[in-house]
Amino acid sequence: MPRTVFCLLLSNFCFLLSAFFLTPRAAAQEAPAPAATAQAPPAATGPHIDPKAKEMLDKVIQALGGQAFLNYKTISSTGRAFSIYEGETMGFAPYHSDVEPPDKRRFAYGKGQQVVLVNNGDRGWQQDRFGLIRQKPENVRRWQIAMRYSLEGVFRHIVREPRTLILDGGTDFVDLLPARVLDISDSHNVGVKVYLQRSTYLPIRITYRIQNPESREWSEDSESYSDYQVFQGIQTPMRLVRYVDQERVAEYFLNTAEYNKEYPPGYFEPRR
Repeated sequence: MPRTVFCLLLSNFCFLLSAFFLTPRAAAQEAPAPAATAQAPPAATGPHIDPKAKEMLDKVIQALGGQAFLNYKTISSTGRAFSIYEGETMGFAPYHSDVEPPDKRRFAYGKGQQVVLVNNGDRGWQQDRFGLIRQKPENVRRWQIAMRYSLEGVFRHIVREPRTLILDGGTDFVDLLPARVLDISDSHNVGVKVYLQRSTYLPIRITYRIQNPESREWSEDSESYSDYQVFQGIQTPMRLVRYVDQERVAEYFLNTAEYNKEYPPGYFEPRR
């Protein structure tokens, strides 16, 4: 694959969900909380959850796999990733992803001589046939944000954090489906909306607003989930679509997923 296509894919992949990478680190800037947060201040020692929202939240966790979803240690996956600009597919590549929560990943994409993205906490590298370079800080920042507000980040971490507020957001339509809505204001005052399939309580879409710390401009990021399949007792979306300001920017189609695979020492460090 030409270098130009690699660079285009990288600009999206570095902040995109790379098959369930997650981190509980706070990467987002403060954003306005939902208006409903004024009704009840969050508890200082734990999340504040409205009783109706608690019932919905419990159903979501059970639908995703219960303790198997909450406690898995690693996930590996393969599939195809597409980069999209102004509605047109600009490039695609097969990929292989390995993740060790909360903050380690190795993501290889392309054919032949692959591009490998490695993240370990706040450090990130890109390795390809031209050599090894550091990921740009903005790419690392965007990746951390995407992981925090991913399906796994929200339901394994944010909903448990102190000062998180969770309310029943009523009903709505998203992706042509009727949905129940959870309104979440996290410990960094970022407003998050989670749309749930009404019959199964599986997440359909997660939306949140983030401010760029340099430009001070706001963006609305979201990710949609569909085609769930069960792997090792965990409901896994096989199609993920990434949106920025309601424009589709990337799409993933998973072929396989494996949980709790063991990785060798030093696996999440660059290889020279």
